[in-house]
Formats: sequence, C-alpha cells, structure tokens
Amino acid sequence: MTDTLRPAEPASAEQTGDGRRKLKRSIGVVGGTLLTLSCVTPASTLFVVVPDLFGTLGTATALTIAIGSLLCIAVAFCYAELGTLIPSAGGEYAMVSTLAGRLAGWLVFVLSLLVVVIVPPVIAMGTADYIAPLVHVDPALTGAGVMLLATLAGLLDLRANAWITGVFLVLEVIAAAVVAVLGFSHAHRGAGSLVSMEVAGAHGGIDPVTAGLVVSGLAIALFVTQGFSTAVYLSEELEHPRRDVARTVLATLAISTVIILVPVAAITMGATDLKELTGGDLSAMVTAWSNTAVGTFVSLCVALAIVNAGIVMVIQNSRVLFASARDKAWPTPVNGLLSRLGRFGSPWVATLTVGVPGALLCFVDLDTLYGVTGVSVTAMYLLVAVAALLGRRDSHRHTPAWRMPLWPAVPVLLIAVLGYVLVQQDPAYLLWTGGITAVATLYWALYLRPRRDTHWLVSLPEDTRA
Repeated sequence: MTDTLRPAEPASAEQTGDGRRKLKRSIGVVGGTLLTLSCVTPASTLFVVVPDLFGTLGTATALTIAIGSLLCIAVAFCYAELGTLIPSAGGEYAMVSTLAGRLAGWLVFVLSLLVVVIVPPVIAMGTADYIAPLVHVDPALTGAGVMLLATLAGLLDLRANAWITGVFLVLEVIAAAVVAVLGFSHAHRGAGSLVSMEVAGAHGGIDPVTAGLVVSGLAIALFVTQGFSTAVYLSEELEHPRRDVARTVLATLAISTVIILVPVAAITMGATDLKELTGGDLSAMVTAWSNTAVGTFVSLCVALAIVNAGIVMVIQNSRVLFASARDKAWPTPVNGLLSRLGRFGSPWVATLTVGVPGALLCFVDLDTLYGVTGVSVTAMYLLVAVAALLGRRDSHRHTPAWRMPLWPAVPVLLIAVLGYVLVQQDPAYLLWTGGITAVATLYWALYLRPRRDTHWLVSLPEDTRA
C-alpha cells in the first residue's frame, strides 16, 4: 500500500509547512458542475465523437450510448465514493494508489495520461468543420490555435474559468436543444428505429448491427460521458469536497446523458434515410431541417463548445500533472517545475506542459487514437472499480465519505462487465495501450520502486472538510 501523506497546516495559500504545494479552494458545487459539464462538453461530443458511432452502429447508436450511460452510473458511484474518501487533484491515481497499492495507482496514472494527451487535440481539430460557414482553415492549424487559446485560459484563476466555461456551456446546450427539436419535428421513422439495429452497407444495402459491434462500441460510448470524473480532479479546489464531489459527479452524469442522448435519438429518427444517418454529417442534416442561418448558428455554437472543452481539459490535465509532481513521480528537478503555482493559483508550468504539446499533436495523424482512448478509459474504470471494492477496508471504513448504494454488488458487476468489454476491443488498440503500459511498468520497476521512501508518495490535502 502507498503511504498517504497528510501534511501539517499550510504556511500559506500555496505551500504547506513541509514545502508541499497546495491548490486554492475557490469554487462551490455550481462552479464545479459548470466546469465538469464543460469537460464532458455535450455538444462537441455530439458533433465530433457521435458521428463516428453512427458510421459503425447506425440506428443502434442511441441504444449503445444508453447502455454506456447505465454502466456509467455504476462508474459514477465509484467515483463519487472514492472522490469524497480521497479528495485529491490526482484523481484516479490517488484513489487507486491509496486503496490498491502504488503500482496499480501508477498504471492508472499512465492510462489517465494517455487519455488527457490524446483527447484535447482530437476534439480541437473538429473546430475547423464547424467554423467552415465563416472561414475555411486547415484542421491542424485550427486545432493548434484552440489548444493554445485553451492553455492561456487555463493559466487564469479557476473561478474566472468557471464563468467563462459556463457561458460557453449555455450556448452548446442551446445548440443540442435545437438539434433535438429539429430532429423530432422532421422525424422520418418512429421510436422503434432506435432499436432496429441497422447500418448502411458498403454497396447501398442494409447491414445488421450485431451484439458484438454494440459491445465493441461501448468503449467509445463510455468515453462519451467520461468527463464527469473532472469533479474528482477539482476536489482540492472545491470548498467542501466531502459533500460537493459526489453531488457534482452524479449531477454531471445525469445532465450530460440527457443533453447527448436526446439529440442522438432525434437525429436517428430525423435522418431521411439510413445512408444519411450512417454518413454522420450532422451539420448538413441541421441545415436541411431548417435553413443556412440556423445551420451556421448551430455550427458556431459547436465551435465554441470545442473551445470550451479545450479550456476545461487543459485545466483538468494540468491538475493531474501537478499532483503527480507534488507526489514525486518524476526526477526532483522536474517535480519542482511541475508543482509551481502562478499568481492566479494555477499550476502554470503543468498547464503549459499539457497545453503546448497538445497543440503540436494536432499535426500528427491521430486516426487510431480514438481506439486507444476507448481501451484506456475502459481499463481505467476497471481499476477504479477494483479500488471501490477495497474502499471500505480497515481505517477507510470509518472515514467520512459519500457511500454508494448496493456495495459491493455495484463494483463487482462493473469489474465483470468492463473486463468483458475490454477483451472485445480491437487487438491493435489493446497492443498499443499494453505496450505503453509495459514501458510505464519498467519505469516503475527501475526508478520509482527503488526510491519508494522518497518518490510516488500520494498525498491528500490537509484541509479536507466535511
């Protein structure tokens, strides 16, 4: 088991008595929910990720997302309990390290790092498609610009970012609502189409969507609402983490599921034919249902949603990197740099470290990275479920925290389902993720484990309050 450090009372708002850096508590449950919802970024997920699902799952897309959302309820229960039990900016790795051991925590950290490196630039590059009504720009250049803008915003005070992302979030919810209203009002098929399990074939025919394809698609469906975990990353900056983390996690999952699933159902019913649905050109569908002005408005709202997602993802990812440096995951000079806080209380070096490479990744071919992300998210959720199964042992049994209903049945069932989903993924994606994890294990064995007394010491904030 890892040593979980509880430092003495802080000497200042930025540093504890033993020199360990801490983040400033500045947001409540509303601000935390706005930031977390913005990381889920329902509109950009709807317009950037969901079209790929339509391409492989056709009319079964809504059903797959619905099943994924049900699984996410169990995942959210695990996050809510562990996030209030161990409220750390390290998120998953802090929870798993504390409850399942240092190596397990390190592997979760690597998996989360894969997700935080890949997802922002992939989402950011989608901006070009939605500013096309005004200007045509290379997707890589547009994505890089969005990442740099998000990085600059991430350097600001977290409270200011909560308001910025809140305004953007309203616009993307409006866009999703417009799509839902237009889709349902132009429905070409009934509600039964949502379970018809059909996709357009390569030669103009209709192919059935098998149960195997649905199971395979669950990895991406889990990713669709994955951002609710941001509440855990922000736990050191929430004013009352023991109470507000669980509220934020569960509220975000409920709201984001509605914002994403309802328009997906409307699109499925509103597409003129199966070929149009499988093609996944949502902007064209919206324009056909309304007019060019409405289509342009929705496209620009989606572009702002993507910028919004970039800001929150950079904020979230910098907190994970900051926490890993504070917990001494790297050589000492690197730890010192990544744990520095700026004048606004944000970890500015960590923010630049995740933001600038993200801009550069926009110029890399990322065709296979959705698959790697799906594998990483599924494996990460599985390890979090294992930690939740261990979360009521020994001293943790009596620690004040939100407790999930139906424990231990929920984490046991989740482990079984996620394990099955994981082995059904494309072998190439499993090999990529497994290879990166193997390299990380070597780093653990050769560098971190021999320095177990001075490195990878997961810490909890000393001022955690009920």
